[in-house]
Amino acid sequence: MEKKWNDTELTASLAKNTLDEIPKPKADAKEIVGLIRHSGKVDGYQLSDHSTVSKAEGVQMAKNGDIKGVGVAHRGETEYLKSIPDGSESNNLGSLPTVSG
Repeated sequence: MEKKWNDTELTASLAKNTLDEIPKPKADAKEIVGLIRHSGKVDGYQLSDHSTVSKAEGVQMAKNGDIKGVGVAHRGETEYLKSIPDGSESNNLGSLPTVSG
């Protein structure tokens, strides 16, 4: 039987295809609660335990299962984190506040 997709499911499915990897988070994985920006570009992340990490450290932590709710994508040779699409805009990384690092 053919599955019928609604717009939200289709958008989420297509967005997940842009991710290179969706790591399985550990039980004690942290969440990203803020973005550290320099000249408008994301340079790092603030985590739910109030620590801050660079973009590269965040990518490695996510790959190790230490950050939940994100997948790894790339642009050129640069890897970065992206929210795992779930139909909600409020928990997307781009919706998070900018914090000082």
